[in-house]
Amino acid sequence: MVMIESLEHGFSYEEFDYQTLLNFLKNYSRPRDKISNLIRKGVIIRVKKGLYVLGERYRKRPYSKELLANLIYGPSYISLEYALHYYGMIPERTFAVTSVTTGRSKRFMTPLGLFIYRSIPLSAYRFSVTRIKIDDEKAFLMATPEKAICDKIREDRGIKLRSLKDMREYLTESLRIDIAGLKILNPVQLAEIARRYRSGKLKLFYKFITRI
Repeated sequence: MVMIESLEHGFSYEEFDYQTLLNFLKNYSRPRDKISNLIRKGVIIRVKKGLYVLGERYRKRPYSKELLANLIYGPSYISLEYALHYYGMIPERTFAVTSVTTGRSKRFMTPLGLFIYRSIPLSAYRFSVTRIKIDDEKAFLMATPEKAICDKIREDRGIKLRSLKDMREYLTESLRIDIAGLKILNPVQLAEIARRYRSGKLKLFYKFITRI
């Protein structure tokens, strides 16, 4: 019990890696066995290899799914449906935390939910990403609203968008976006994102935004 109490107060954050856990258990002769025991008892939860959070009973505050998404697979930043809902651009809350990466597309089903990563070109990756602070020391990376919707339009590769009418129907019917809310988007950023992606669909989206 003493060890569990010290574990609760031993970490600055609810999310921590394997090395941090080993350092905390360095006085134990078999720290790996101790880690397995803590997982069995629900004191800590193994999100994936090398990444953990405290169990529900032992947290001082909620863990951040957004921060975990950045840590589970990288380099990555949150985008697509999750970011669009975060910004209030689409009404439905998403089941998975969706991100983009320069690596291979992957899915991770964890005890804390599903994390999905879609591959994008390096030329488009670094532009229009923002750092969102959780507190004074913790932050996660997320697409700006402009980048999130562009990532989503590009990701829907089976959708044929050839005209401004097609674009309007896609935005309002498929994504259920309020067109009036798109007026806040920065056309200069959209033009640069379309250029970096070399995407005809995104050039059409830029044209659509400049018309509303």
